[in-house]
This record gives sequence, C-alpha cells and structure tokens, in this order.
Amino acid sequence: MGRRSVAGLAALAGVPAAGMQFAGALKSAPALANLPFDLTLLCAAALAPGLPLLLAGARWRVLPVLAVPLGCCGLLWLWLVVAALWSPSREVMAAKLPEVVLVAPAMLLAGLVVGADGGARRVLSGAVLVLGPFVAGSIAWGMLHGEVVLGGAVGANPDLVRVQYQLAGLAIASAAGLSALRVVESRGVWRLFWAGLTGALAVAGLLPGGRAGLLALGLAVAVAPAAHLWSAGRARAALGWVGLAAGAVLLGLAVLLADPARAEGLRTLERFTGEGLAASARPVLWAEALRWAGETLPWGLGTGGFTLAAGNGERRGLYPHNHALEALSEGGLPGILLWLGAFGGGVALLAGRLRGLPAGAAGRLVALVLPVALGAMVSTDMGNRMVWFALGLAFSAGVEAVPRGGFPDGREVVPA
Repeated sequence: MGRRSVAGLAALAGVPAAGMQFAGALKSAPALANLPFDLTLLCAAALAPGLPLLLAGARWRVLPVLAVPLGCCGLLWLWLVVAALWSPSREVMAAKLPEVVLVAPAMLLAGLVVGADGGARRVLSGAVLVLGPFVAGSIAWGMLHGEVVLGGAVGANPDLVRVQYQLAGLAIASAAGLSALRVVESRGVWRLFWAGLTGALAVAGLLPGGRAGLLALGLAVAVAPAAHLWSAGRARAALGWVGLAAGAVLLGLAVLLADPARAEGLRTLERFTGEGLAASARPVLWAEALRWAGETLPWGLGTGGFTLAAGNGERRGLYPHNHALEALSEGGLPGILLWLGAFGGGVALLAGRLRGLPAGAAGRLVALVLPVALGAMVSTDMGNRMVWFALGLAFSAGVEAVPRGGFPDGREVVPA
C-alpha cells in the first residue's frame, strides 16, 4: 500500500472523531436513541487505531508557542489531583477525577492530532457537516410527530433531556459555521446551496431550546468565515462578512418577533424571553461559586467540592456551569491561573496563528472550537471530554504536520 493510500486511510479517523465529539447529539436522534451499545465508546474505539497511523504518516513539528498552554494543562491536571486531598466530596470527586486525569489527556491528544493533520481535519469537518443536518432533521421529525423528546421518549429523565438538547444545539452550531465557511469558499450555484443549508441550520437552531447553542451558532456563522478570510489576508472582506452575518441575524429575529405566531413552538426563542431567562439557575450557581472562591482562598474547596459546599449534596449536575468559576472555586488561585494558561492560552494560540495556518484550516478550526468554548462558559464541568477535544483542536494550530514524502499542502514529492 502506497503512502497516499495509507494517508487517506488514516485521514478517515476524522469520521469517528466527529462521532465521538457529538455522540450526545447523535443519541438524541430517534434512529439512534435506543442503540444496544454506547455510541461514544464505539467511536472512541474506532478512532484509537487511526491516531498512530496519523502520527506515523507525517513529520511533526511542535512550535515553541505551544509550550506554555500545554505545560499549563499538565500542571492543571496535577493540581486537581492534589486539590482532591482536601475535597469534602467523595462521590462527585471520585467520578470527576478519573475523567480529568485519564480521559482529558487522551481527548486533548486526539484533538491535537486530528486537527493538525490536513486530511483528518477535512474529513472531520465533512463528517460534522453531515452530522449537524441529520441531528437537526431528527429534532424536527420528533417534534412534528410528538413521539420523541431530545434524549428519549416523552417523560424521560429531565436532566438527560436538558443535557442532550444542549449538545444538539452545539452540533448544529458547528455544522452551521462550517456551512457558512463553504459559502465564502465556493462559487456559483454551490454558493447558493451552502447559503440555503446555513439558513436551514439557523432555523433548526431555534428548535432544541438551548440558548447557548443558538448564540454559538450565530458566532460560528459570523466568525468562522471571517477567520478564513482574515487568514487569507482579506481583512476588509472579513469585516464585511461579520457585518453581513449580524444584519441577517437581526433581520431574522425582527421577522420572528414581529408576529408572535411565527415564534410559536420555537423553544430556543421562548427561553430567551420572559420566564425562560428568569428560570435559569446559572446566576445563582455563579454567585455561589464566587462566594465560596472568596471564602476558601487561596487553595479552593477541592476537586468536586462545590456541590456540597453550595448545599446541593453529591449532585454533580449542579456544578458552577462555568469552567473558569469551577477552576477558581475548587482549585483556588493556582487552579484559575493554570486554567487561564491552558484555555486562555489555547484561544490566544489559535487567534494568533490564523494567518500562519494552511489554507482552509483557520475557518474549520474556529467553527469546531468556538461553539464548544462558549458551552464551557455556561455549561459542562472540568471532566467534559468535548471541551478537552476542542482544546486539542485549538492547540493543533501550534503543530505542523508535513506528510512524509510531501509538502505541507499535501502535494506529493515525485522522484526525479
């Protein structure tokens, strides 16, 4: 088997990577809701053999700019282990700590390798472009027939339903960002096709009920194509696209809000108004996280200790719902400083390297990272694998993978 065939086979690792990253959204689809196996584990098992092939199929160069955020990741994992020594929690800490120190490094590595390899990155993006419309169509079908609620049958576990509509929103948001990217990359009739798909996904984002997902969709549609244009040296076009996207969003909202009947059944829009915002528990959790962070300075409550301190017992679902506040309240000053170095460093790395990335990479990485990054600031906890995989994608901007026997753009060296 030639080098090109092996590289193509390895690039297919992008398919299970997409399935693993958005497995929670896929489980919301009626066709996949009752699978007799765990879809996440299946996709992870399928991805595992692809990573060594990707690593062996390229010459890897790690840029010095990656040293600080990567080092902060390692120190953050170590610090959370140390902080577990004084945590009052047993159940939450026992569940979270293995995810942080065992699963998180594996997810970070997977995101870094898949994101840095040009072929795997393109396959990952293509798979998400298929996955997003599939999830959106499944949600619409379920709502139309009244037989399926996100996460399973009507009357299912409300915590499961809540988490899965959030994941569905993030999957739709990433797909919409990638679709909008294809609008600026394409020509002719294909541009109209991708514009239509972007609009359809934007409408689908109004269905699940996830406010963060809708905000992420708007940001992904505006920022991913702008990042692509910026990376190509077209700064004015990038600013123009952001203005166009903002105008389209405002126009769409004006049309919906002008006639309340049009917004009926759009659960996401309903949750942005009236009782939807007032019913959110996030402000209370954020205030509690800040209070306990102040009372336990400089070392924090200890890993997993927030829910007990806030009076919610060993109920992991009532974590601070903000990665930074979780790092501060449970890890103290060392926790928040290391978190800023890791996650803030990852964002800074991706933003600073936009013009140094291969053609097409900037917009795709932004579309895949931005929705999950926003989700981390309003939901998920430190053990969430999606966040670490997305951080790995951001870190991939600090790695150059040159195919063996080829050039950085994928051209093959032909012997004289």
